[in-house]
Amino acid sequence: MPKAPPKPTDSELEILHVLWQHGPATVRTVNEQLSQQREIGYTTTLKIMQLMLEKGLVSRDDEGRSHIYRAAVREQDTQGLLLDKFMAATFGGSALKLVMQALGNRKTSADEVAQIRRLLNDIEIQNANPSSTPSSHDDAPAA
Repeated sequence: MPKAPPKPTDSELEILHVLWQHGPATVRTVNEQLSQQREIGYTTTLKIMQLMLEKGLVSRDDEGRSHIYRAAVREQDTQGLLLDKFMAATFGGSALKLVMQALGNRKTSADEVAQIRRLLNDIEIQNANPSSTPSSHDDAPAA
Protein backbone atom coordinates (compact mmCIF):
# COMPACT_ATOMS: atom_id res chain seq x y z
CA MET A 1 0.00 0.00 0.00
CA PRO A 2 1.48 3.39 -0.97
CA LYS A 3 2.46 5.74 1.81
CA ALA A 4 0.03 8.62 2.32
CA PRO A 5 1.44 12.07 1.57
CA PRO A 6 2.37 14.17 4.60
CA LYS A 7 0.16 16.88 6.03
CA PRO A 8 0.84 20.04 4.00
CA THR A 9 2.14 23.16 5.73
CA ASP A 10 0.08 26.36 5.52
CA SER A 11 2.23 27.63 2.62
CA GLU A 12 1.94 24.31 0.79
CA LEU A 13 -1.81 24.34 1.31
CA GLU A 14 -2.00 27.82 -0.27
CA ILE A 15 -0.21 26.46 -3.34
CA LEU A 16 -2.45 23.39 -3.47
CA HIS A 17 -5.51 25.65 -3.38
CA VAL A 18 -4.19 27.53 -6.44
CA LEU A 19 -3.57 24.26 -8.30
CA TRP A 20 -6.97 22.81 -7.34
CA GLN A 21 -8.74 25.99 -8.40
CA HIS A 22 -6.81 26.78 -11.60
CA GLY A 23 -5.42 23.39 -12.63
CA PRO A 24 -1.86 22.65 -13.76
CA ALA A 25 0.35 25.75 -13.71
CA THR A 26 3.89 27.08 -13.85
CA VAL A 27 5.63 28.46 -10.77
CA ARG A 28 5.15 31.96 -12.19
CA THR A 29 1.37 31.49 -12.49
CA VAL A 30 1.13 30.11 -8.95
CA ASN A 31 3.28 32.95 -7.65
CA GLU A 32 1.10 35.55 -9.38
CA GLN A 33 -2.00 34.04 -7.76
CA LEU A 34 -0.38 33.94 -4.31
CA SER A 35 0.87 37.52 -4.72
CA GLN A 36 -2.74 38.71 -4.94
CA GLN A 37 -3.20 37.60 -1.31
CA ARG A 38 0.19 38.42 0.22
CA GLU A 39 3.71 39.42 -0.69
CA ILE A 40 5.73 36.39 -1.73
CA GLY A 41 8.82 36.15 -3.91
CA TYR A 42 9.13 33.95 -6.97
CA THR A 43 12.12 32.06 -5.54
CA THR A 44 10.19 31.36 -2.33
CA THR A 45 7.29 29.90 -4.33
CA LEU A 46 9.74 27.87 -6.42
CA LYS A 47 11.50 26.45 -3.36
CA ILE A 48 8.21 25.50 -1.66
CA MET A 49 6.99 23.80 -4.85
CA GLN A 50 10.29 21.89 -5.17
CA LEU A 51 9.87 20.66 -1.59
CA MET A 52 6.27 19.72 -2.34
CA LEU A 53 7.50 17.68 -5.32
CA GLU A 54 9.89 15.78 -3.04
CA LYS A 55 7.06 15.14 -0.56
CA GLY A 56 4.71 13.87 -3.25
CA LEU A 57 2.19 16.72 -2.88
CA VAL A 58 2.65 17.89 -6.49
CA SER A 59 3.91 16.35 -9.70
CA ARG A 60 5.87 18.14 -12.42
CA ASP A 61 5.87 17.86 -16.19
CA ASP A 62 9.46 18.50 -17.26
CA GLU A 63 8.74 18.52 -21.00
CA GLY A 64 9.13 21.85 -22.71
CA ARG A 65 10.79 24.99 -21.47
CA SER A 66 8.44 25.67 -18.56
CA HIS A 67 7.84 23.12 -15.86
CA ILE A 68 4.14 22.53 -15.28
CA TYR A 69 3.09 21.55 -11.75
CA ARG A 70 -0.15 19.82 -10.83
CA ALA A 71 -1.59 18.74 -7.50
CA ALA A 72 -0.72 15.11 -6.78
CA VAL A 73 -3.23 14.93 -3.92
CA ARG A 74 -6.98 15.37 -4.18
CA GLU A 75 -8.59 18.31 -2.43
CA GLN A 76 -11.20 16.12 -0.72
CA ASP A 77 -8.54 13.67 0.54
CA THR A 78 -6.41 16.51 1.90
CA GLN A 79 -9.41 18.11 3.62
CA GLY A 80 -10.23 14.75 5.21
CA LEU A 81 -6.66 14.28 6.43
CA LEU A 82 -6.48 17.78 7.89
CA LEU A 83 -9.92 17.50 9.48
CA ASP A 84 -9.13 14.12 11.04
CA LYS A 85 -5.90 15.46 12.57
CA PHE A 86 -7.61 18.66 13.75
CA MET A 87 -10.58 16.77 15.23
CA ALA A 88 -8.31 14.34 17.05
CA ALA A 89 -6.02 17.06 18.44
CA THR A 90 -8.68 19.65 19.27
CA PHE A 91 -11.85 17.71 20.05
CA GLY A 92 -10.49 14.36 21.23
CA GLY A 93 -11.78 12.77 18.03
CA SER A 94 -15.40 13.77 18.77
CA ALA A 95 -17.34 14.76 15.65
CA LEU A 96 -20.19 15.89 17.92
CA LYS A 97 -17.99 18.40 19.75
CA LEU A 98 -16.61 19.68 16.44
CA VAL A 99 -20.06 20.18 14.90
CA MET A 100 -21.51 21.76 18.03
CA GLN A 101 -18.61 24.22 18.17
CA ALA A 102 -18.85 25.03 14.46
CA LEU A 103 -22.60 25.57 14.50
CA GLY A 104 -22.64 27.37 17.83
CA ASN A 105 -20.11 30.02 16.85
CA ARG A 106 -21.76 31.44 13.74
CA LYS A 107 -25.08 32.10 12.08
CA THR A 108 -26.12 29.08 10.04
CA SER A 109 -28.28 29.78 6.99
CA ALA A 110 -31.52 27.91 6.32
CA ASP A 111 -29.89 26.36 3.24
CA GLU A 112 -26.94 25.11 5.29
CA VAL A 113 -29.31 23.64 7.92
CA ALA A 114 -31.24 21.86 5.13
CA GLN A 115 -28.00 20.44 3.70
CA ILE A 116 -26.92 19.29 7.18
CA ARG A 117 -30.31 17.58 7.65
CA ARG A 118 -29.93 15.78 4.29
CA LEU A 119 -26.44 14.68 5.25
CA LEU A 120 -27.64 13.38 8.63
CA ASN A 121 -30.50 11.52 6.94
CA ASP A 122 -28.06 9.95 4.48
CA ILE A 123 -25.79 8.90 7.35
CA GLU A 124 -28.73 7.33 9.21
CA ILE A 125 -29.75 5.40 6.09
CA GLN A 126 -26.15 4.32 5.51
CA ASN A 127 -25.78 3.16 9.14
CA ALA A 128 -29.06 1.24 8.92
CA ASN A 129 -27.93 -0.42 5.68
CA PRO A 130 -24.11 -0.77 5.82
CA SER A 131 -23.94 -2.51 2.43
CA SER A 132 -25.07 0.65 0.61
CA THR A 133 -22.54 3.00 -0.91
CA PRO A 134 -22.16 6.48 0.55
CA SER A 135 -23.73 9.25 -1.51
CA SER A 136 -21.70 12.16 -2.83
CA HIS A 137 -22.13 15.65 -1.42
CA ASP A 138 -20.28 17.63 -4.05
CA ASP A 139 -23.02 20.27 -3.95
CA ALA A 140 -22.23 21.10 -0.33
CA PRO A 141 -20.60 24.52 0.02
CA ALA A 142 -16.95 24.71 1.05
CA ALA A 143 -16.35 25.83 4.63
